[in-house]
Amino acid sequence: MVFGLGRRKLAESLTKTRRGFFGQVMQLFGADEITEDTWEELEELLIQADVGVDTTIHLVDRLRERVDKERVHRAAQARGILREELLALLPADVPRNDLVERLLTVILVVGVNGSGKTTSIAKLTRYYRDRGKRVVLAAADTFRAAAIDQLRIWGERTGVTVIAHSPGADPGAVVYDAIQAAQSRKADILIVDTAGRLHTKFNLMQELKKIRGVAMKNVHRAPHETWLVLDATTGQNALLQARQFKEDVGVTGLIVAKLDSTAKGGIVFAIVRELGLPIRFVCTGEGVTDLAEFDAETFVDSLLE
Repeated sequence: MVFGLGRRKLAESLTKTRRGFFGQVMQLFGADEITEDTWEELEELLIQADVGVDTTIHLVDRLRERVDKERVHRAAQARGILREELLALLPADVPRNDLVERLLTVILVVGVNGSGKTTSIAKLTRYYRDRGKRVVLAAADTFRAAAIDQLRIWGERTGVTVIAHSPGADPGAVVYDAIQAAQSRKADILIVDTAGRLHTKFNLMQELKKIRGVAMKNVHRAPHETWLVLDATTGQNALLQARQFKEDVGVTGLIVAKLDSTAKGGIVFAIVRELGLPIRFVCTGEGVTDLAEFDAETFVDSLLE
């Protein structure tokens, strides 16, 4: 039942994308005959939908190859091939989101300011609480007083403990205290909010590495997950961010925020194919329950309706 609800939320969140460029793609595949213009128009639409140049070229080349090999002449007949090739861009073996059973799971949530990071943490908190998990939050973005206050507010709304220090405090110390608090409360999951911007990128990445070090020293094999929150409305900038965070802090999965606010949901294909990172969750709206597990078939079928 919950999974079905998540699939519906994911499908509904893609309304703008489905009515935008991918709607035009489906109109293109409703034409009678496949011509050279078909491929040129398809390539243009996919790039406009933020699928990315490299991924678009790969996809169109695969489609042309299969259409020729399978002797498909009508565009409507190629729809099934398009669906299969879009699915092939997304991994079928995405890790489960119920996490491995252990005494304490530590999840770092990273991302630039304004990406929807703190709100996504609130949604994750509600998601795991609804599944019977005890959750503690760590306000390790000490660079911004507003970030600490925002996390405290979400903690009150979701009914979980938030461990925080004063603005400007050592984020490593916050994480250490949060681990102690989570262990004493026999929590299942500790979710750590991290800074999205410091004075330089070097400072930001050094701070994130320090936080990882504190977690590693105090919990076996922690952090167990490092999830990057990406704002889908930023298009190709999201891909650049994902590449940088993956190189610097070992991202293990993605949370795509604001997908319901863009007509260019194709960025999902570019990120997954080019970086090999699985999408774990999609934020489907403004509410604290508006979070859905990512499901490749639902995603693709919703775009191609």
